[in-house]
Amino acid sequence: MVSVTRIMEKALFGFAKQWIAGDTLEAALRSARQSYKKKMNVIINKLGEYNTSKKIIAETVNEYQTILLSLKKSKIEGGISVKPTQVGLLVSKKECIKNFTSIIKTAALSNSFVWIDMESSDHTDETFEVYHKLFSSYERLGLALQANLKRTKNDLVDLLERGAKIRLVKGAYRESAKIAYKSKAQVDENFLNLTKLLFKKGNEFGIATHDCKMIDTAVTLSKKYARQFEFQMLKGIRDELKLELVKQKFSVSEYIPYGTNWLPYSIRRLKERKRNILLLGSSFIQSHRV
Repeated sequence: MVSVTRIMEKALFGFAKQWIAGDTLEAALRSARQSYKKKMNVIINKLGEYNTSKKIIAETVNEYQTILLSLKKSKIEGGISVKPTQVGLLVSKKECIKNFTSIIKTAALSNSFVWIDMESSDHTDETFEVYHKLFSSYERLGLALQANLKRTKNDLVDLLERGAKIRLVKGAYRESAKIAYKSKAQVDENFLNLTKLLFKKGNEFGIATHDCKMIDTAVTLSKKYARQFEFQMLKGIRDELKLELVKQKFSVSEYIPYGTNWLPYSIRRLKERKRNILLLGSSFIQSHRV
């Protein structure tokens, strides 16, 4: 007899597959080709984190290299997004840097972009150290910053002085009130302030949000500041808005996660903000209209 948990997981996947490409690399590449046909770039992420097995870490590194070579072969613009704990940070910072270096060497063959994801605050400082070490050797390397953390403004100022490439996100990890803003209003206000700072002092950055207020602010700022930037949104969410932004000549990238570890990722996305549930539901309904 199929367990209740399995039935619930199956039902949730019917909903989650809206923003998860599927279990396999082939499914992710298929989704990437569809995005590119719609004149969007792609950012592919293999789901999973906190790897400690060197065998699994090596397999993950190889898979990211395969993604990069496949994007080059298909002539698809974009790149990948990698969590430091996927590629060895829990083993050692040295191991993580070694594996990122291997990935970057492959990315250089097609001039693809590599984004380093930001994880929970336990790993923030180490992630900065990894980024600074790698950015000196590969300029098409970006770093995610989370607007829910109180430290992020200072971090952003420091990173921009170094010429860093930033992806601004709201933040999906549960953090202490001592270090993080807890209310939606506070996070939104910080996101807007950080967006303004990016337009004033940054270049080659990503505004990663589905929030119309944040997007409208970025559109307005782009008329004042001539910056190279892109909007980044999750596969299957706000599809009509993405196409409208493309029509307006803005650069848009679809973030395409795939893999068997879809459940914790999906739960984190839903917990991140209550509004995400409404956006996902709305997008689900629109995509299933007759």
